[in-house]
Amino acid sequence: MTDGERIAKRLSRAGVASRREAERMIAAGRVAVNGAVIESPALNVTDADVIEVDNAPLPEIGRPRVWLYHKPAGLVTTMSDEKNRETVFDALPSELPRVMSVGRLDMNSEGLLLLTNDGGVKRKLELPSTGWLRKYRVRMKGTPKDADFEPLRRGIVVEGDRFQPMEITLDRQQGANAWVTIGLREGKNREIRRAMGELGFDVNRLLRVSYGPFRLGQLKPGEVEEIRPRVLRDQLGLEAATEGHAAPKAKRKKAKPRRPRPHPRQG
Repeated sequence: MTDGERIAKRLSRAGVASRREAERMIAAGRVAVNGAVIESPALNVTDADVIEVDNAPLPEIGRPRVWLYHKPAGLVTTMSDEKNRETVFDALPSELPRVMSVGRLDMNSEGLLLLTNDGGVKRKLELPSTGWLRKYRVRMKGTPKDADFEPLRRGIVVEGDRFQPMEITLDRQQGANAWVTIGLREGKNREIRRAMGELGFDVNRLLRVSYGPFRLGQLKPGEVEEIRPRVLRDQLGLEAATEGHAAPKAKRKKAKPRRPRPHPRQG
């Protein structure tokens, strides 16, 4: 590297944090370059610079990697939580490197969450321009008719937020609840719950089953499975994912046992 790259980008590529979080870490005085604590992210670094985070050397930047994770309900998708609730990252297998989540699932939602060690991959997968469809299986209280979902198929505004058109299929009625399959191409905060609430339906279970070409499949709650480098190359154009690395057989890893906690109320 001749001109280098911004320090926040380097931290992100090393899997330490997203760029925004890296900037917050810098402002908090947690990052040092060549022995001096820095206060501003307006700094370019090169391979010759020695970078430390929380007095520890910056991890080496490895090949981009992505994992499928079946998030259970009851975990928050943040690195730390001000209410001391258990996070996704508390529950991951200890042998995983430091990873970031691609987007989020709220605490009471479950299903497929993508994890990566590379900030560039995270940003690429989160961009609306990627256009990948995200599918959810949703259970709601009530007896809706297919026509009830037309406003969501056209696009709807909820509390000032405009939600893009959704793909919705009414699957079946199960007692007092109905199951639907919903496809989104964006991921605003609690979008499905808020949109259904606008129509008068209370969502009491939400399970993401796919994110673009990646599927939850038979992955059980708490399990993690790495996506093969060849698949990353084909789906994301990550040529570096296979350079100099054999394509190991993906293995499923079970998350650490969770501490006993009250089960969160659904919905």
